[in-house]
Order: sequence, then structure tokens, then C-alpha cells
Amino acid sequence: MDTSAPRFQRDRFTWLAYLMLAYFAYQQATLGPLMPFLRDELKLNYTITGLHLSAFALGMTLAGLVGDAVVRRWGRRRAFWGGGAGMALGAIAFVLGRHPALTIAAALLMGAPGTLLLITVQATLSDRHGAQRTIALTEANIGASLSAGLAPLCVGNLQRAGIGWRGALLLSALTWAVLTWRGWRVPIPSQAAPPPAAHATAPRTQLPAVFWAYWLVIFLGVSAEWSTIFWGADFLETGVGLRKVDAATLMSVFFAAMLLGRILGSRLTRRARLSTLLPGAALLALSGFLPFWLAPVAPLNIAGLFVAGLGIANLFPLTLSAASGSVAPHQADAASSRVTLAAGLAILITPQVLGMLADQVGIKSAYAVVAVFLTAISAAIFSANRLARGTDSAENGLRQLSSAESERER
Repeated sequence: MDTSAPRFQRDRFTWLAYLMLAYFAYQQATLGPLMPFLRDELKLNYTITGLHLSAFALGMTLAGLVGDAVVRRWGRRRAFWGGGAGMALGAIAFVLGRHPALTIAAALLMGAPGTLLLITVQATLSDRHGAQRTIALTEANIGASLSAGLAPLCVGNLQRAGIGWRGALLLSALTWAVLTWRGWRVPIPSQAAPPPAAHATAPRTQLPAVFWAYWLVIFLGVSAEWSTIFWGADFLETGVGLRKVDAATLMSVFFAAMLLGRILGSRLTRRARLSTLLPGAALLALSGFLPFWLAPVAPLNIAGLFVAGLGIANLFPLTLSAASGSVAPHQADAASSRVTLAAGLAILITPQVLGMLADQVGIKSAYAVVAVFLTAISAAIFSANRLARGTDSAENGLRQLSSAESERER
């Protein structure tokens, strides 16, 4: 153990950032569990219902495109608090909306400034903790997973208590108000200085084929994850036969499995190779999804949902690590932006397509799409790992050739 390494310090801003990320994750996660109630209240079909998540994802995409420019123009403090305020305003607008045009617009309003908050939290935590940023970001995301898991519990229990599902969104707006009141005076770390000009002229090359193979895995994995999150409560009600309130509440099983899966996955990465863990995660996800989708009795459906969550939990972080390791250091920024694009497109497109199919053939038959995604992931992982091994072999060969040439020169 290296006793000279500095101890990880959680200052006031670190705790504030953790709580604000948890606030974002909770509000994002409420959209899925509340949809059965909104769909019943406004008499919506699956296609219109799916537009709510598409609107949120569109807001995420727009914020991702202009986020850096906004932070440079207005500074991190305004982006941090303004993003949180915009998300709270979107939640209030959603509560007040009594027409799908209004609730869809409110979802867009939640997604755009909320993602600006997300971008700022991640960047400031990274700058604040430097070489220890992995600890900070990991802790922040575990807190976010815990918070997201509370969303279906709040939606279901507030509806059962007679307060109504809108109380879950009002709770998030109240949380923002309390965090602002308590944290307004906490200094927000300033933006890091730009890199030297020499770095700006680093050569740019196309991302390798192995990266794009992992990019496909990310797209498919996020598609399966968000199709389950957004339509899971509807499926448990319509396809399994549970009451709305029970279906919404039981989606917390999936979030709990996601949290547990990521904790276990972070430990397994220290003992096993990604090329082994990735296929295992895909197989576990598929083996859980099949009983969730096809089992004839509710306890087996719920057990399958839990197992599927354990596997799906690690598809994104493990594939992100593999994709990042497949590119050269000077390609890191380009790779990160393409990964974000894959996740954004998956959230924007796939749940909406599943909703459109559900209008035609029913939610249970439409869920076959997720089974196809999880099956395709296994094939995509096999191809990506094979390309990665080929790339490693080629690089080793080049190093050996270079070494032999150096020996001849001597």
C-alpha cells in the first residue's frame, strides 16, 4: 500500500455535486414509472407516450452539442445552478400539464438543462479531484443509482397514498430548492485552463474499426436498458397483469439490480479481463430478460427482471472501458463524443420504436425487440473482442519488428 498517496477528500462542493447528480438521476428515472398513470389519464397510445422519453433524450442531445459553449460563455456556476433550476421548472411544468403537447414539452425542458447540470457536475468533480477523479465519479454514480431506484418507489407509494404520481415530481423540485438554499454559497471550481497550443495540433486519425464494434455494443446495450426502464411498468401491468401502482413500484427491483450489478462489476474488473466479463454480462442479461418477458407467473417475471438488471448494469461501463482502451490517447475526446452519441441515439430512437410497435401488436409482442437487442449484443461483443485481439497481435508484431530492426542497426 502506498502511504505517500494523498487521502481522498470530500469537501463541501463534492457532497453538493453528489447530491445534485442524485437529483438529476431521480428526476430522469421518474419518467418510466409514471407513464402508465399519465397514459391512462390523458388516454394516450404507446406512440405518443414514447415521445416523452424521446423529448427528454432530444434535450440531452442538444445540451451535449452546445454544453461546452454554454459553460465557456456563462461559466460553471451559472451552468450548475441554471441547469438544476431548468430541470425543476420542467418538473413543475410536467405536473401542471394536462395535454400531451405540454407534458412532452416539459420533458424536453427537463432533459436539456438537466444534462447541462450533468455535464458540469462531471467536469467539476474531475477537475476538483484530479488523479483521484475515478473515486469521485464512481461514488457520484453509485449515489445516482440509489436515487434512481427511489423513483419508482416514490411514484407507486405516493399514488397508493392518495397524493398522486405528480407528488414524485414535486418532490424533486422541492429537493432542488433545498439544495439551492443549503448550497448556494458553496464555491464551484472554475473551469480548467485550456491545453497548450501544441496539444491542439495533435494529429487526428480515424477511429479504428474495433472502436466502432464496441460502439455498436453500447448502442444496443443502452437501447435494451432504456426500453426496460421506460416501458417496464407498462409491461408489468399489461403483459403480466399487475395493478398500475404495483407495476410502478416493482420497477425498483430493476434499479436495485443495476446498483448491485455495478458494485459487483467494479470488483470483478480487478480479477478478470474485459473480454471475459463482457460476454458474461450479455449472457446474464439475456438469461434474465427471457423469464421477465415470457414467464407465466408474476414472481418469475420479477425474478427475471432482477437478473436482467444485474447483467444490463455492466454492459455500458464495461464496453465504455473497452472502447476507450481501443483508441490512441489523442483520440480520447473524439471517442468520448461518439460514445455519447451512441447513448443519445439509443435513448432517442429505440423506446419510441418499441412504443410504435406496441400500438400495432401489443406491448408483450413488441418486447421481442429487446430480446433481439440482447442476442445481437453477444454477436457484436464476439466480433469486437476478435478485432481487439487482432489489433493487439498486430501491435505486438510491429513492436517485435521494430525491436529486431533496432538490434540489426546496433
